[in-house]
This record gives sequence, structure tokens and C-alpha cells, in this order.
Amino acid sequence: MTVGILGAGQLGRMLALAGYPLGLDFLFLDPAKDAPAARVAPVLQGSFTDRKLLGQLARSSEVATIDWENVSVEALRALAGAGARVAPPIPAVATAQDRVSEKRLFERLDIPTTRWRAVSTRAQLERALREVGLPGVIKTRRLGYDGKGQAVVKTREDAERAWAEMGAVGLLYEEWIPFDCEVSIIGARNRRGEIAVYPLNGNVHAGGILRLTRAPYGPPRWHRLAARYLESVLTHFHYTGILTIEFFVRNGRLVANEMAPRVHNSGHWTIEGAVTSQFENHLRAILNLPLGSTRPTGYSAMLNLIGTMPPRATLLGWEGVRLHEYDKEPRPGRKIGHCTVVEPTRARRDRRARQLLSELAPGIRIP
Repeated sequence: MTVGILGAGQLGRMLALAGYPLGLDFLFLDPAKDAPAARVAPVLQGSFTDRKLLGQLARSSEVATIDWENVSVEALRALAGAGARVAPPIPAVATAQDRVSEKRLFERLDIPTTRWRAVSTRAQLERALREVGLPGVIKTRRLGYDGKGQAVVKTREDAERAWAEMGAVGLLYEEWIPFDCEVSIIGARNRRGEIAVYPLNGNVHAGGILRLTRAPYGPPRWHRLAARYLESVLTHFHYTGILTIEFFVRNGRLVANEMAPRVHNSGHWTIEGAVTSQFENHLRAILNLPLGSTRPTGYSAMLNLIGTMPPRATLLGWEGVRLHEYDKEPRPGRKIGHCTVVEPTRARRDRRARQLLSELAPGIRIP
């Protein structure tokens, strides 16, 4: 049984590694010659919109999925038109690609989110500044990730600069949330409607890039709220696969920031730290198999390795550290690997997380 995947990055690579013990095969489509997943499975090299390659992927696959939420929706429709069963649902991917559609979805489902306005003209920007107020954040409606495509606006001069840089595309202006922390919730739903939700993740970002995740995280009330919101979105789309929602937490209140219709960076800890990883559960879900347990096996900390890879011997010399390299060319701001520790207590986990940060990202602090 072959799973087709649009995108052959590190997420696709980890999907394949999770699927081989289940007896699955994989076929990827990606424009890059040196994609990380090429080390573990065959890759059709070419554009995501190449109709011939999409047809080949559709004919060869039991189901087609994605490892990147910004893959062309037209490509997904072409796959479906060629006879492939596509998961997650195309409407969910399309919604996640447009921040305005995403905000409207949250409001429709009574999921708290920021105050916001769609902005496509200078007059609309002026109106948004008056109605939402300062400070705020201007974001491109599409193709923003890891802090790209956005600018913090503290003054009208900041707004003018952001408009000059990004005003040629559709924008969203939203209030700035002075959050206490950031969290995310990850869950899976299969075609029968079975849902499995992982413990809440506590996330630390720097420069818009996730650097550290700890799980389980926060009080049970936060997890219950986040899980309820996640299940609402899963049910709305009759979703199949893994879905993630990221939240700001302010005075104990969860405020939805964005969603990702795919396996997620903040869930990498599940490879070692949960009974069933997010990658295996995504595959189980899209193949309509029973979902695996999301129970944590301990208290996990996952640290992204950004820009350059520390010496392998150094990382593996630390007790309990599990290393994952992505076979990506190092460059500033690029995720090239991650490492995880799993400890028996929350206190010990947090102590190990601080130690890892002090060695690998000394400028970053956690509470």
C-alpha cells in the first residue's frame, strides 16, 4: 500500500519513517533535488502543479497527503480529479492558507481569536488602525510561516513602512496580544470520526521560529479548552489526518492564532514521548485505521536545531538525548534537525530543557 505525499521535506521524511513498520510504501512529489525525504523513499522531481506527475502520483497511491500546508490547492484538486483520495480535506487546507478565512472559521465556531480586519487598500488599513488600535501586527494573508510575511506595528509610521513592503498583496491587521505563553494542541481524526488528541504543548519561539516545545504543558483546564476547540474544527471539516491549532495564552485565556492541517513541529516530541507518534497517527487516520494511543510516556522537551548542526558526538554524549538530523544544507534560520529528551517528572524535564538551551541556544530563556 503506497501513500503519496506532496512535499518531501523533513515532515514527509518522518512520515515515511513512521510508516515503514506498518508495511507502507511512499512516493513523494517535490521540486527540490536534495529533499530530505529522498534519502528514505522515491521522489518524483518536478513542480507541484505538473499535471503529468500529479497523475502518476494519483495512480500509484492509495491516498495522497501533504507535508506542507502551502502546497497548491489546484494541485490537490488535480490529484482528486485524477482519482486520488486526498487527505486532509482540500477545504481545510484552503482555509489554513488564507489567514482571513482562518479567522472567519474561528469566529464561526466560537473559538476566541484576536480582533482583526482584512486589508487590501490603504483606506482599509487606516480603518483597521482606528478600529483595532495600536499596537498590532500586519500579516500577509498567504504564505507566511516561521515569522515571515508579518510586521509588528507600534506606530502609524510602522504601518506605513509595512504597507510599502507588503501592500501589493492581501493583508490582515490584528491586535498585538501581550501573551503570557504560547501553546498548541494536536489531534487526529480518521474517516470513521474517531478522534485522538495529544497533551497540550508549551512552545517558545525566537525570531518567529519555534525553538523549544515541552509536553505535557499547562493546567488541565487549558488542555480541555484547546481540545474542545480542536475537535470543533475537526468535526466541521469532517477532517481526516492530523490537525494543529496554535494559541496565545493571556491571563489564563486561550486565543487562537492559526491552524496547520498537517503534522506539526511542536509534535516532534511524540516520536519518543508518546505511545503513538503524530506521524503514525496521521497515517492511521488517512488510511482509516484505528488511531493509536496519544498517552505521553513521560515529560518531554524537544529543541529545534537551527542554522548549524552541533557536533553529533556532543549531542549523543548527553544522557537520554535523541537526535534527528534532516539531511538539509545548513543556513541561517533553517531547521536542520531536532533533539528530544523524555524525563519521569516535569521538574526534571524543565531542568534538562534549560540545560539544552544553555548549550545550544544560550540567548533563549524559559520560565
